[in-house]
Amino acid sequence: MSRISMKDREQLPELAPLLDLVESSMGFVPNSMLTMGHWPELLSAFGGLGATVLQTGVVDSQLKQLIALVSSRAQGCDYCQAHTAHSAHRAGAEEEKIAAVFEFEKSPLFSDKEREALRFAWHASLQPNATEPASFEALRVFFGEREIVEIVAVISLFGFLNRWNDTFATELEPVAVNFGNDTLTEAGWSRGKH
Repeated sequence: MSRISMKDREQLPELAPLLDLVESSMGFVPNSMLTMGHWPELLSAFGGLGATVLQTGVVDSQLKQLIALVSSRAQGCDYCQAHTAHSAHRAGAEEEKIAAVFEFEKSPLFSDKEREALRFAWHASLQPNATEPASFEALRVFFGEREIVEIVAVISLFGFLNRWNDTFATELEPVAVNFGNDTLTEAGWSRGKH
């Protein structure tokens, strides 16, 4: 059970366009956003940041979601792992690839470019951050500075979300639970405290 209540959408009429946009993108409104509804200005600002980071830019949206998934795994947030796995699938990633994402170093399903981005995400998400100058040099083989900024933005966004959802033990939505159970369980995922 979540450690904080969620606002009903009806209690947030000024944010209806944002919540409708999120629902059309994800297929549901995340409970994390409904807990942010206690501070509508935060929810509004977060919605804009999340949309910018995940839905614009030059880095492929599928890769962004896989970066978020690996980052969430490194930080131990089961809620965000289920969400990002589901979102990666909606962005076009095959379930087999999503299920193998934690084996990205060895799996033939990942290109060298994807491996480097996922390796960087893992290291940048560890506490304390484990990136080094060599991490950036390896990333620069495949990505320009704009793309690196986008990658770090995804990792940073999920740093916030991982702490938000794990601290509040945000209740997972049925769609995310089912996708996590179907796709990530063999990779060690569980509902955790969610």
